[in-house]
Amino acid sequence: MGGTSILMRKLSDFFGKPLSVQKEATSSPVMARVPDGVRVYAVGDIHGRADLLMQTFVRIDAYEAAHPANYSITVFLGDYVDRGLRSREVLDQLIERQLYRRVVALRGNHDDCMMRALHDMDVALRWMAAGGRETLHAYGVTVPVDVDRDSIHTVMALAVKLLPVRHKAFLERLLPYATIGDYAFIHAGIRPGIALENQSPDDLMSIRQPFLDCVTPHDFVIVHGHTPVSAPDFRPNRINIDTGAYITGNLTCLILEEDRQFVL
Repeated sequence: MGGTSILMRKLSDFFGKPLSVQKEATSSPVMARVPDGVRVYAVGDIHGRADLLMQTFVRIDAYEAAHPANYSITVFLGDYVDRGLRSREVLDQLIERQLYRRVVALRGNHDDCMMRALHDMDVALRWMAAGGRETLHAYGVTVPVDVDRDSIHTVMALAVKLLPVRHKAFLERLLPYATIGDYAFIHAGIRPGIALENQSPDDLMSIRQPFLDCVTPHDFVIVHGHTPVSAPDFRPNRINIDTGAYITGNLTCLILEEDRQFVL
């Protein structure tokens, strides 16, 4: 993660050193802030729900128009593909959004699995059971009901052919994490007690325990998704905004501004 770590340090340098201010929150109090004049929109797991993503863009743009910020940036926490039926549209929307808005796109475990499945047939077979069928259908690839080691080669060869170059480039550029002020934005979480720059990619994308049960402070307040919850979960050391959009129809967008945290 060397090159990405350098990029993250540059982002950190731009936003300044973390400050710590107490803030009342929906559940447990969160003591964290972003630099003055900066507004962060953090968006949870999308999973092929292009309809909800577009609605979120509309809400963000309306809020920006009504409450202009000096500097605003949107952080997407990963898992853009799988399960929902419109993964291709989700990637198109995110790529277009980057053309005229400040965007940071993180890598989720499903996004990583999709990229590895293009060249690893063992991964491809596992991907079929994790939502890959729906993603491939969005690209015009039909997966046999009884797909096996023999047929998966044909399926993935067609997928490689039909995947737009811009989508592949977008997925290859996804970041493992980002830091802004007192917050670290990560798809799944971290392994407690290990510095952020030393975290394994697998943990950043896939960890649940012992991260979810950890009550001790981390170097940053972690804003994450990956583990679905019925409503945004505010803890002193983390905020979970994966509200199971592909099933519930609720795609959460968290706003962080100064020492405040609230859902748009």
